[in-house]
Amino acid sequence: MSLKKIIFPISSMFFAIAFLAIGYGMILTFIGVYLKEMGISSSIIGLINGSFFLGAVLSSIFSQKIISTVGHIRSFAAFTSLMVITFLIHSLFFDVTLWIVLRIISGFSFYALLIIIESWLNEKSNEEDRSKILAIYTIIFYLSTAIGQLFLNIDEDFKQSIFTIGSVLVLVSVIFISLTKIKEPILKPFERYSFPKIYSVVPLATVGSFISGYFVGGFFAMLPVYILLKSDSVETVSFFMIIGLIGGLISQWPIGLLSDKYGRRKLISITAFITAITSILFILFSQTNEYLNILGFLLGLTIFAMYPLSVARANDVVDENKDVIEISRTLLFTYGIGSFVAPLLIGFGISYFNPNFLFISYTILGLFLSFYALTKDKIPHEELSVFVNMPVASGAELPEMDPRQDESFDN
Repeated sequence: MSLKKIIFPISSMFFAIAFLAIGYGMILTFIGVYLKEMGISSSIIGLINGSFFLGAVLSSIFSQKIISTVGHIRSFAAFTSLMVITFLIHSLFFDVTLWIVLRIISGFSFYALLIIIESWLNEKSNEEDRSKILAIYTIIFYLSTAIGQLFLNIDEDFKQSIFTIGSVLVLVSVIFISLTKIKEPILKPFERYSFPKIYSVVPLATVGSFISGYFVGGFFAMLPVYILLKSDSVETVSFFMIIGLIGGLISQWPIGLLSDKYGRRKLISITAFITAITSILFILFSQTNEYLNILGFLLGLTIFAMYPLSVARANDVVDENKDVIEISRTLLFTYGIGSFVAPLLIGFGISYFNPNFLFISYTILGLFLSFYALTKDKIPHEELSVFVNMPVASGAELPEMDPRQDESFDN
């Protein structure tokens, strides 16, 4: 089927994703920068930003029942409204407890919206074009999230208007969803493996998912704060984040091809090791802005590839008798836990241990994962699945879109 015939029927979904991701990207990065400019401690910023990912984890558990009860379009309108309400209240005044609650609600709502969109995309896709739709979804999400970083450069006198702009962008997505003619899919109940069980089945994938969640959660929630402390320039933060995200997008295809050829174990080890080396270079050269964007690109190349590599590893080792979709959902949940832990630990570490704690923790975890991966068994080449690109953020319906679940998908 031609690309045009694939995209046109679900173009409203892609436009909705684009506007959501722009709003998501700009607000997620901006809050840390905004609070640091207000003089708020890194530990409090970590607590507030970590609350967003706590909302994401809760959404993966509870939002599906809400969506199934009231329907996709009504749920989309409701969760979008909740996101807009939280953004606008942010702009009114600051209170730590209130902002924690707002970030939990915002994270819950955003990831519920992803579940709705992903289930629609899955409903419209078939075995023939599923991989193409997921690739387009991934590209749109990365590019839109990167575009959102440009809004950080708004003039100082209009900084608080970013919350209003974010609200407008999220609301625009409702227009596209409201006009869609795609029928509402039926969401299947989500079931999860326990952590001990999932670790016993796919240990490297489980550890890799958690650490990759830590890396990505730290990237969005606390790295902008770190860059602002070092450079004292919001413009530097903005372009650093854009370059890191572009690096993440570019890395998906070559790392995927290399992992299909040489195996996930080696690629997980290599990307984790490069993350550790890059983190050491950040500590050594963080005062020199000319190297900042190069290091940001290198960091994006590796940290955004680790979760797809972990999921691919799970698909390599899981046999046909296991529920691959539920294992993938559990890995996504593990990734979310890592994203939640990162801002809390990094914020506390920066405030009370060392200003470079973010990259100290990245170095330790990167080295650990690099050597841990090499202790695991090598999978014979003929038993490897195929690497699949994934967006920078995803809901609990993404495993349903994974083309590796299709019997006809070519290994």
